[in-house]
Amino acid sequence: MDDHDLLRYSRHILLEEFGIDGQARVSAGHALVIGAGGLGSPALLYLAAAGVGRIGIVDDDALDLTNLQRQVAHTTARVGMPKVESAAEAMRAINPDIAIETHALRADEALLASLVASADVVLDCSDNFATRQAVNRACVAHGKPLVAGAAIRFDGQLSVYDTRDAASPCYACLFPPDAAFEETRCAVLGVFAPVVGTIGTLQASEALKLLAGIGPSLAGRLLMFDGRRTAFDSLQVARDPQCSVCGQRT
Repeated sequence: MDDHDLLRYSRHILLEEFGIDGQARVSAGHALVIGAGGLGSPALLYLAAAGVGRIGIVDDDALDLTNLQRQVAHTTARVGMPKVESAAEAMRAINPDIAIETHALRADEALLASLVASADVVLDCSDNFATRQAVNRACVAHGKPLVAGAAIRFDGQLSVYDTRDAASPCYACLFPPDAAFEETRCAVLGVFAPVVGTIGTLQASEALKLLAGIGPSLAGRLLMFDGRRTAFDSLQVARDPQCSVCGQRT
């Protein structure tokens, strides 16, 4: 770490729990972010600002005018651009010293199998149940910690699923893939912009803690945010030994 890095990241280095060693781990880390929209925008910006050495972005969507109400990594001038490229442009403006890999592709099983394997932490900032399940399966298969967030209307939720810990549940323990599930989209029900900002920022926080080796993480807890009351609630969540995704692990 040179003098430039010591200056840029000085406010993290000053933290007793973080220090130079924590920043060095962050700078050597590799985060993979699935989704560059409402949740992904603040998560990506904070990961870039914190100096995560390598950040991968997966999103097959192009920027639309309706996205700008909440997707703060993007600008009006970039409407029509692939979201991964727009987000990368914003991230490089904050921190040109990091490596950014863009994948303007749908996060299917094959792509996730190749990308998750090399990541140190995965952030699920997607907006649909099928992708969340696919990301979770890849993280379980490769033993990678998953920071998963979701938001709709005035409500948000967040947890860390870290199956490196035998007691930690995976996403499917809480939300089984075969359960009846009514898909809700913000295009139909709407979403209060600061809610996705709150959850996405907390996803970055959890990811940075995992990379820096400071804790504890949210593993084993489901954090829920009510934007109407500006209130957080937390539930203890347990591993399901019969889970179809992680039930066979030791």
